Amino acid sequence: MPILRMREAMPFKPMQLTSPAVMSRRPLIQPPVRLGLSRAEAAEYIGVGITLFDQMVADGRMPKPKLINSRKVWHRDRLDRAFAELPEEGQAMESAEDEWAV
Repeated sequence: MPILRMREAMPFKPMQLTSPAVMSRRPLIQPPVRLGLSRAEAAEYIGVGITLFDQMVADGRMPKPKLINSRKVWHRDRLDRAFAELPEEGQAMESAEDEWAV
């Protein structure tokens, strides 16, 4: 059995990298920013698991979802605000007022 050279064994052409100078002339196309996130996406967005996220919604640390027909969607900006209000390490959480209560 003949030994194949690396290029012959590869089923595709290796990607040729473009120099940074050439790349900077190309416009960067950003995907649209989604305003609404599913439960799993919202949990991932703030860096926790789904179970902890559900607990945080239940106890008011995270906002309740919006409803689009029967679908629950979390508003990204509200998640940002709620996350910013979480206590820093060593700081006690204030329980004076629940901003997200309905």
